[in-house]
Amino acid sequence: MEDYKLGVMETRFAELIWDNAPISSGELVKLCEKELDWKKSTTYTMLRRLCDRGIFQNSDSTVSSLMTKQEFAALQSEKFVEETFDGSLPQFLAAFTMRKKLSEKEIGELQSLIDRNRGDT
Repeated sequence: MEDYKLGVMETRFAELIWDNAPISSGELVKLCEKELDWKKSTTYTMLRRLCDRGIFQNSDSTVSSLMTKQEFAALQSEKFVEETFDGSLPQFLAAFTMRKKLSEKEIGELQSLIDRNRGDT
């Protein structure tokens, strides 16, 4: 998947799928009509777009996700750090903490992540 960014409407649409998958394409059309006030053609255009980007699939009229919402968010985060901070997580954290002080709980959670991911070095 090349494009990790979703527009506002793409995000709302993706959320509907993640919250209801697997879902028949017919039911998805009805849901989008109710929730987004979309026509059938708009739903299928958006679905095709997100399927082409490798986020969802439509197989035998059943729409399912190829990645979870959390997996997609992780990929977006990775891409952001790569593009903005040359892939440096420490640079990202330094920039993040310049404006927002971490709580003791957040520091503990980060330390736990570091400890779990340290590996055998």
